Amino acid sequence: MSPPVADQVNGLVVVDKEAGWTSHDVVARCRRIFGQKRVGHAGTLDPDATGVLLVGLGRSTRLMRFLTALPKTYEAEVVLGTATSTLDASGEVTGTWDMDVSLAEVREAATGLTGEIEQVPPMVSAVKVDGRRLHALAREGVEVERSARPVTVYRYDVTPGMTPGVFRIEVECSSGTYVRVLAADLGEALGGGAHLRNLRRTRIGSFTTEDARLVDELTPAVVLTPAQAMRDLDQVVVPPDAQRLVARGLPLDRVPLGVAGDGPWGLVDQAHHLLAVYEATETDRIKPAVVIESAG
Repeated sequence: MSPPVADQVNGLVVVDKEAGWTSHDVVARCRRIFGQKRVGHAGTLDPDATGVLLVGLGRSTRLMRFLTALPKTYEAEVVLGTATSTLDASGEVTGTWDMDVSLAEVREAATGLTGEIEQVPPMVSAVKVDGRRLHALAREGVEVERSARPVTVYRYDVTPGMTPGVFRIEVECSSGTYVRVLAADLGEALGGGAHLRNLRRTRIGSFTTEDARLVDELTPAVVLTPAQAMRDLDQVVVPPDAQRLVARGLPLDRVPLGVAGDGPWGLVDQAHHLLAVYEATETDRIKPAVVIESAG
C-alpha cells in the first residue's frame, strides 16, 4: 500500500473492484492510500460483483452525481431453472424448473426486456422505503411493497454459456437498472425462473476496465484531474473575463460562451482546468451546479 500523501489529492480514480470487497471497503482503503477524508464513489457495486467503480477524491467528490447518472455496461451469466432469494448466486434457492429453451428463444425474451421498461427494485437493494433501506429489511426477513421505476435497457445481448442452461449476457443500461432483476425477469419470461452470477461492470460512460486499477495498484500517479473526470460532459472554455463570475458562482449567458444543448457542461479555463459544472435553466442563462475553483 502506498504511504499517505501530504497534500490533498483532488480528482478521480477508476477502480477495478475485486469480488469480496464492498464499495464502502474501497472508499475506506482509498482514504488510507491518499491520506484524506473526503472520498466518495459513483454507483455502488455488490460485494460479489467486480469491475469499474469510480471514486472521487477531495473536492471532486462533489462531482460524483454527474458520473452516477452515466449509462453503464455489465457482463454476467444467467442461470436458467433456479430462482434465489437475492436473484443472484449468493441467495437461497426459492424455486427450480426444468427449462429446455433455445438460444433464439432466450434472445427473443431478452428483446422484450429492452428499451424503456418498468423495473421493481429487489429487496436486496439500497433503495429506501419509509426511511429504511430495503437490504436492511431483507436481512430481518421483512418484504415490503416496492413501486416500479422507469429504466432504459439500451442493449441486452445473449450468447451461449459454457454449460447447458447458462447464458452469457451483456447489458447496456441507464443508471438505476438492476441487472439481477433483468436476469430474474428473463427466466420468468421463458416460463420458469433464473438467477444472476459472475456480474462484472465493464463501463461507466467512457470509463472502462482498461482505465481501471486494482485497489492495491492505486497511487497518486493514476489520479485523473477533475476535468478528466468530467470528460463525458460537453466542456466549454471560459474566457478570462468570465472566470471571476464562475468563481463567484454566478449565472452566465450561454450565447457569448457558445453553449449548446441541454447540459450539464464542464466549464474549463484555457489550461483545461475544471472551474465548475453548470446546468441549464428555462432561460438563455446557465447556472452553477458545482463550483470547483471558487473566489478567494
